Amino acid sequence: MARATVVKFGKVENADANDLPGWVVVEGKPTMKTAVQHTTADGKVLSGTWQATPGTYHASYSDYEFVHMIAGRIIITPDGGAPVEVGPGDAFVVEADFKGTWKIVEPVTKHFVVTLGS
Repeated sequence: MARATVVKFGKVENADANDLPGWVVVEGKPTMKTAVQHTTADGKVLSGTWQATPGTYHASYSDYEFVHMIAGRIIITPDGGAPVEVGPGDAFVVEADFKGTWKIVEPVTKHFVVTLGS
């Protein structure tokens, strides 16, 4: 069977409700759901949808991520750096060596693309 060359994301189904590796709750009781909706044939790139409820995580990244915000608001503050607020319609990247907080101010839905081993 041929591999699809165009994949449209649909409803978030079968999402993993576990916190991501390297993410630690530091304020409130946030929850997250991650739905990987596509993986490249070589397994090096993942894309999908992430949802989270209000609260704050300290995150340590090991892979590059591109994000397109669909809903919600987040204040992302690199350790020792200035906060960056993102909301619906914003697109941004997080480098593989990022360490800092993600304060989820309003419930979030985002689409993501992660390059593994970057």
